[in-house]
Amino acid sequence: MAGSPGQRTFLRFAFAAMLTVAWISPLRAGTTGILEGTITDKETGEPLVGASVSVAGTGLGAATDVEGYFQVSNIEAGTYDIRITNIGYQQVNYRGAVIRPDLRTTIKIEMVQSAVELSPVEVTAERPLIQKDITSTNYSIGSKQVDRLPVKNVQDLLALFPSVTAEGNVRGGKSSEVVYLVDGLPMQDAVGGGIGGSLPKSAVTEFSVQSGGFEAEYGNALSGVVNIITRRGGSAHSLIARVEKDDWLAGDWYTQNNRSSEAELTVSGPVLAEKLFYFGAATYQVNDTRWWQDFDNFFNNRIFKDLSGIVKMDYALSNSFRVTAQNVFSLRSWRDYEFSWRFNLPGLPERSRRSYRSTATFTHTLSKQLYYSFNMTYYYLRTRIGEGDKEDIDLTPYDLDFFLTYVVSGSRAWWADTKQRIYTTKGDLVFQPNPNNVLKFGFELNMYDIFSDVVKYDPQKNYFGKVLVDSPQLNYSSMYKYYPRTGSVYLQEKLEVQKDGAVVNLGFRWDFLDPRSSRPVVEYTQPDSGTGNFESTVTGFTKATLKQQVSPRMGLSFPMMWNLVLIMNYGHYFQFPLFDYLYSGINPQQLASGVSVLVGNPDLKPERTHAWEIGMKYGIDERTLVSVTYFKKEFIDQIDSKTFLPSKSRLAGDYGFAEYINNAFADAEGVEVVLSRTRGDILTGSISYSLMKTEGVSEYVDQGINFRQWGFPVVNQPYPLSWDQLHSLKVNADLKLPMDLSCNILWTFSTGKPYTYFPSQDGFTPDDTTRAFLPNNARLPSSSTTDVKFSKHLDVGPGKGLDFYGNISNLFNNRNAKWADASGRIGGQLGDPNAYYEGRRFSFGMSYAF
Repeated sequence: MAGSPGQRTFLRFAFAAMLTVAWISPLRAGTTGILEGTITDKETGEPLVGASVSVAGTGLGAATDVEGYFQVSNIEAGTYDIRITNIGYQQVNYRGAVIRPDLRTTIKIEMVQSAVELSPVEVTAERPLIQKDITSTNYSIGSKQVDRLPVKNVQDLLALFPSVTAEGNVRGGKSSEVVYLVDGLPMQDAVGGGIGGSLPKSAVTEFSVQSGGFEAEYGNALSGVVNIITRRGGSAHSLIARVEKDDWLAGDWYTQNNRSSEAELTVSGPVLAEKLFYFGAATYQVNDTRWWQDFDNFFNNRIFKDLSGIVKMDYALSNSFRVTAQNVFSLRSWRDYEFSWRFNLPGLPERSRRSYRSTATFTHTLSKQLYYSFNMTYYYLRTRIGEGDKEDIDLTPYDLDFFLTYVVSGSRAWWADTKQRIYTTKGDLVFQPNPNNVLKFGFELNMYDIFSDVVKYDPQKNYFGKVLVDSPQLNYSSMYKYYPRTGSVYLQEKLEVQKDGAVVNLGFRWDFLDPRSSRPVVEYTQPDSGTGNFESTVTGFTKATLKQQVSPRMGLSFPMMWNLVLIMNYGHYFQFPLFDYLYSGINPQQLASGVSVLVGNPDLKPERTHAWEIGMKYGIDERTLVSVTYFKKEFIDQIDSKTFLPSKSRLAGDYGFAEYINNAFADAEGVEVVLSRTRGDILTGSISYSLMKTEGVSEYVDQGINFRQWGFPVVNQPYPLSWDQLHSLKVNADLKLPMDLSCNILWTFSTGKPYTYFPSQDGFTPDDTTRAFLPNNARLPSSSTTDVKFSKHLDVGPGKGLDFYGNISNLFNNRNAKWADASGRIGGQLGDPNAYYEGRRFSFGMSYAF
């Protein structure tokens, strides 16, 4: 059989799995929900028996029992119309019922007796003020709200939620500790971390964030789970075209733009009525970034390009069996900008990222109590840094001006080509023995084909950022190819003690990582005890061990009154190390040619978090909700680097090398207060306040090697981490204005983040040589940003609509600082404008739907 070992093993496993589960095919985690409710006679209040309930466009439905109760399970998350019929009663069309992943949507319908056939009664769905079966901290927004928000892309939505920073740090965790799911399946960069692609905004039917207490079905995440549910085709054809630009009126008099253009096309509808549906969306974005005045001196083409899209086909073979095929793609190219390189921008390498994900899913409802599905996924991600072949890279150090401030010639010695192929089989089995009890069992197996080739040489710098021109460059080069495996099994039970009563959520998860590699056995000797230098000798290789992790989870939702719910949860969470931390610099060929500065460790343990929270939700009235949550998290086995100083090393020079190890820890705790108003005639929205503290002994994985480079001792006492935001306030207001205008206002305020004040006048020697080095001992000024979006809808014919909108980001053009140098200067010695977040930007767009 042709193909890589990972491909061959995957195909063998997939074939065996398909035979094993031919009669049962488990369902994707976090993508389906339950519709339930009661149907009564409006005049008498008596329950109606045998009333028919059907979910439009799905073939799913149910009939009411003797208590007028019904339940429809295994509904894909999204917004649906519900049709209710009963002999002798007027039909009811319930519009816009929202089905959320892993949750119940409850409706109550009153039917009117009618001896003759009349037009159906139209009822508009209203979302419940308190979702009583949630035992975690879970925030979500639907497609209509996504359209109204003043955000540029799907990733920007994360920063809108409480206790999330602008960089995507959730509740004190690193931004890499968040897992991104698209339709319940990961879309992650397993080598470098973060999301592995982009997605059109129009493809989103729900964007949800779980920042605490996430259930056992969610693994490999320490701080948060982002689940993006995409749209599916409906019973009617539709097409939406949208364009947006921020330089319609640009000229010499107006330069506050990125010369950005965006076009989006969305189509959906049926191929076979009630059987086969299609959905597709694609977005193309180009811009020259906020630094186009400098880029114009060197480049004529667009600096940033991004094409992303999704194609989905749903085929209902029967009312109980459905097949879904999906492809998600993302193609991006761009150039970085650094102010110190502004006179030599071609010296910075071009970058690109291409990702494709193909999924086939088979879902099957066996009965009202049992349903499942099985899916297979292929995910490909390739990232490149630099153009041409690696043999073309110039390793000559770049040149700086006399003051060692600006780069005047040469190129950054950085070239990389990384390829990831991930083969995934995944499934979940859901059994509901009674309406108040849900059991869920799931498994996942991932097989990886990882290749990484990196050539990187960096000049040594001191803490103040000055290049040490007489010191040799540091070699961060690496090349490896491995076929690791990960897998998991989980069991989850959600029990409602009584109808509308307490909900208990218990879960257990087991995960494993098989690095399928060997690690070098290195002996460190100190030939001269007076120098403190070590020699390193590779004496052999030993097989890396299998890593396992057990994660118990539990949660409780307890109604104190009809409008007051108490929520508590506790859990162990984990994240396997990124593959670059396991494999970089450890293959025998590279070790034979010389030691890289920073080498991987395939015996790294998973990073872990123990977290608990307690909170309450109180309905002030039918439209207003206040929630208060206290959380505490303990991060252990965090990854850092330990440095060794060999006296003999052919490529690392006299600097030495560092190895990744599990030795760092951190703690985070905070309080979130959220006041929200829904279903307002004029005003809806929310106000959230977060008070949070995050402290630890390391804030990035190569901190140890940098401290050694700068000559500072390793810090063993906790200090505020650089994303410790303390106070943050977020206000979102959705207004309905005269003349059918809509306005969404988003205002965020946060106190300044920490930085290290350790001043130096000359950039080489501290002003006070007796001053102890204490990381993050000062804070930046507070920041405040106001974003606004206006929109106007026009009906231009039956089923046709035209929308005009305007986005204003950072309305008051506030200069919000991102960083300061050791002397407390925002932007450092050069006054780098990149030390501030982006200033005011206007963009205008229109969309046409029919």
